[in-house]
Amino acid sequence: MPTPPGAAPAFPDAAERSTRDTTLRNNLRRATHTIRAKRAAAVAELADWGELRAAGAAIKDHTLRHLDHYLEQVEAAVTAAGGQVHWAVDAAEANAIVTRLVRETGEREVVKVKSMATQEIGLNEALAAAGITAYETDLAELIVQLGHDLPSHILVPAIHRNRAEIRDIFRTQMGRWGRPAPAGLTDEPAELAEAARLHLREKFLSAKVAVSGANFIVAETGTLVVVESEGNGRMCLTLPETLISVVGIEKVIPSWRDLEVFLQLLPRSSTAERMNPYTSMWTGTTDGDGPAAFHLVLLDNGRTDALADQVGRQALRCIRCSACLNVCPVYERAGGHAYGSAYPGPIGAILTPQLRGTVSALDASLPYASSLCGACYEVCPVAIDIPEVLVRLRERVVEGGPVTVRGTRAVIRPARGHAAERAAMRAARWAFEHPRALRAGQRLASRTRALHPRHLPGPGRAWTRGRDLPEVPAESFRDWWQRTRGERGTA
Repeated sequence: MPTPPGAAPAFPDAAERSTRDTTLRNNLRRATHTIRAKRAAAVAELADWGELRAAGAAIKDHTLRHLDHYLEQVEAAVTAAGGQVHWAVDAAEANAIVTRLVRETGEREVVKVKSMATQEIGLNEALAAAGITAYETDLAELIVQLGHDLPSHILVPAIHRNRAEIRDIFRTQMGRWGRPAPAGLTDEPAELAEAARLHLREKFLSAKVAVSGANFIVAETGTLVVVESEGNGRMCLTLPETLISVVGIEKVIPSWRDLEVFLQLLPRSSTAERMNPYTSMWTGTTDGDGPAAFHLVLLDNGRTDALADQVGRQALRCIRCSACLNVCPVYERAGGHAYGSAYPGPIGAILTPQLRGTVSALDASLPYASSLCGACYEVCPVAIDIPEVLVRLRERVVEGGPVTVRGTRAVIRPARGHAAERAAMRAARWAFEHPRALRAGQRLASRTRALHPRHLPGPGRAWTRGRDLPEVPAESFRDWWQRTRGERGTA
């Protein structure tokens, strides 16, 4: 069961523990460096990558501005095609809907396609509480589930595990969930893949109900799209009698022409492939072909609140490629579990506080889980300016102010523990508004630099716990300019 945000430690505390795990850091460094190099090569093959990126951002922004229209179009199209649409305002409602739909089939087991939305709402745990077992069929998700673990990466949920650890998990846990691992299983990738294939084959052939997410919903026809690399998703989408898809409302795109853009952006950004191996699309139901019953659960869970923020709403463009994770120096060292969310890394640092708010210590700390180096923005295929949103959220944490909560405007108070930062920012603003005072302060700091400590005392101790104070130069830039150029008042 995922730890509730209110009970989870703040990011700095969780990261302090994870950075001591040398095995974890080695696994992450090896995997992220490999993926980022392959992605860079795949992107460099397209001369019009910049235009594609701008097109993806424009399509997403247009859709978000007219989201009400396109969602109504989706509902009408899915219903006309024989499906049923359900609306879920939050995680509890979505879990209740899915649980009821599974119970109505009389089944007690479901197979699942990898889905970030169902991780976000804790669907597996909700189904387990209702006596229903959910079997993950994505290889990495299977490893996480068998290991009683949590995902730590959007695209590669078991990125924190090496091959030896996976072999041990398969040997000890597979038999408890179905077909056991073959005797003498080694850590060779081909043997591990074959063990998973045999284990999952039984689930695919026996399951009557499947649960999926979707990468996109094409509004003009109500078609859902799942892109994947292993083929497990296609098995889940075609063999069971009932299919339930839980999809965030931001996954809508207007037309098939728009889908063409994202089917170029997503595979190159995520797996560095020119096109993904499996692209499955389904529209309602068809007699004698695929599931006989199809349910689409459209999930809000804080998305309309994020949409109300003119700066933060760009996070809803995200197509879950995870490119930002693979270039982030903070993620590479801290790992995904430190973020305490289904969405780790830079995108999680801006998406999670908008979906859940900044009340808990964990969620208030996530906007600070970044060096603001900007590498995440450079690789984002839909041009989400993650550093801009991080700064916006830091302002919200420190100053409070107006936000939208469940569709209603409200004013939140500053988060606890940021009084020193708030006072420092106000002092800085005052100093920049009074140039003489700023100059006097700079000269005083230069002349006393030999006495400066390397770490701050008191409330500033937390800021310098993981870094040294920047060294003050012997001469300020302003004084250097006047001394060398002799142009007073122009620096």
